[in-house]
Amino acid sequence: MSKGNVLVVGSNATRIEIQGGGTGPTGQYLNETVVPAMALVAAGYEIVLATPDGTKPHIDPVSDAAQHFDGDEAAHKRGRAFFDDHRAMNDIRTLRSVIEDGIDGYAGVFVPGGQAPAVDLMQDADLGEILRRFHARRKPTAFLCHGPIASLAALPHAKEYRAALIAGDVSEASELARGWQYAGYKMTVFSASEEKPIEEQVLHGKLYFNMPDALRMAGGDVTTNPVDFSPHVIEDRELITGQNPRSDHPLAAKLVEALNRVTVSA
Repeated sequence: MSKGNVLVVGSNATRIEIQGGGTGPTGQYLNETVVPAMALVAAGYEIVLATPDGTKPHIDPVSDAAQHFDGDEAAHKRGRAFFDDHRAMNDIRTLRSVIEDGIDGYAGVFVPGGQAPAVDLMQDADLGEILRRFHARRKPTAFLCHGPIASLAALPHAKEYRAALIAGDVSEASELARGWQYAGYKMTVFSASEEKPIEEQVLHGKLYFNMPDALRMAGGDVTTNPVDFSPHVIEDRELITGQNPRSDHPLAAKLVEALNRVTVSA
């Protein structure tokens, strides 16, 4: 018997803007998607995958490797097979249809990373509506790696906030950030120093904003592990955030624990 449904929110972005014009390749990280999803299924939860346009998330090719599964090739193959073949990973909904069918029955929500959420999810109005509803009901809400940037979708003017970040207009961004539901929450996210090798080796250019600064400007109490790519997870009230790809297992464990507490008390 299922313990309940958990909404997994994926991105449809395949390119991200870089300074000076143009874009670089991006996507969603495989391990960040499947490790928590598989943990949820193993713990007895049903997962529902939804994206802005209802199509399957694009996996960033740099993440489709055993190195992101602690060097375990068998674990990588299991993860890839889960993403390719599991029913929940192929029966994709739009975020709007999830809202229209009713989200109150969901026990929690999870947003994986890769840089893709910094393109579409952080300014998606439907995700914003979902997050505001989950926040009001204090339901477990988990974000991994770049995923925490998607929490900014809860802003009343998320699109404008992102545009101000890209324009480098600190004054405008600060004004647009007023009223963010997660202001004052302790959280973590992919650090600027961790971003640097991605910018140099994959994007061949710099992003317009880094993730910690974008969250801090909105009022987030952001801390990152000074040891790059070391697991780091922060839980504050209903919010659970993980810093980087190697935070996949500990974040999954924290999310399952939080969901189980809610399930037991319900």
